[in-house]
Amino acid sequence: MEAEPRNTSQGLESEIVEGIVVRSTGSWHDVRVDGTIIPARIPGKFRLANKAATNPLAVGDRVSMQLNRDNTGSISVIHPRRNRLSRRAAGRRIGIEHVLAANLDAAWVIQAVRRPMPNAGFVDRFLVMAEYNHLVAGIVLNKIDLMEPGDEESLATFSEIYTSIGYTVLRTSAVTGDGLDALRSELTGKTTVMTGPSGAGKSTLLNALSPGLQLVTGAVSDRTNKGKHTTTFPSLHPLPGGGYVVDTPGIREYGLYDIEPDDLCHYFPEFEPYLDDCHFPNCTHDHEPSCAVRDAADTEQIHPSRYLSYLKMLDSLDGEDTGR
Repeated sequence: MEAEPRNTSQGLESEIVEGIVVRSTGSWHDVRVDGTIIPARIPGKFRLANKAATNPLAVGDRVSMQLNRDNTGSISVIHPRRNRLSRRAAGRRIGIEHVLAANLDAAWVIQAVRRPMPNAGFVDRFLVMAEYNHLVAGIVLNKIDLMEPGDEESLATFSEIYTSIGYTVLRTSAVTGDGLDALRSELTGKTTVMTGPSGAGKSTLLNALSPGLQLVTGAVSDRTNKGKHTTTFPSLHPLPGGGYVVDTPGIREYGLYDIEPDDLCHYFPEFEPYLDDCHFPNCTHDHEPSCAVRDAADTEQIHPSRYLSYLKMLDSLDGEDTGR
């Protein structure tokens, strides 16, 4: 049931309350205060103070605000974040941050096994940004009801690449119910963000986990084999067993933000055992001789696809990061 707006008509316009942003449309922000949802605006000074971000406020942010007579709020304080998940703003050069959600316990990237096909480059970039922001991350391979003969081997290989370096990989289907209990267990009691390309089935999965949400869903285009945007703005939803999940709009590209080329290798967990064994202390693990990371990739101790992803990201950080 949607919360009723707080009644502030009895001279409470000066009251200051603290809450959590549960939905952000850019102009208005829905803030949950003790179970009540209050629409609020943010002064322009916050935007001017942070020109390196698309929006100074994100879902999951804790704020303080003044209550107004018209049942709205005026945000006066954005409290410090303990973490965030962000990416480079789409269509812009490195330097503009788009925060997907703040104050999280975990982050999951959703990929469909078909319609659209899994995108390892997208997954790897997501995982790098999760590592950079010290977030526990996992991968959901959704729509397994669409699997065709021959898919099992490729999906098993895909899963092994990531489980072997410590990431949890789940297989789910909102149609058959497969994997929903495992996903529900991972989400319960935590604040989690779920992201992925349009059509991967994020909103459908959340509806299956919590039917009362009734999130809008859409079909995949037969012409492009890509999803159509149905989630317009990020929003935070409570889960029946406890915890919260952030549903985000579909993302076509996942550009890296605020990562220096020299630091990129530290966000690939499987590189860590080899970093101190390179001949040069400032090795980029690209072209230098006696590179332990490249040797490990050559002998498949590091999976070649992950090493190739690293090289593509390294190259993108030296120029315009396309995020693809």
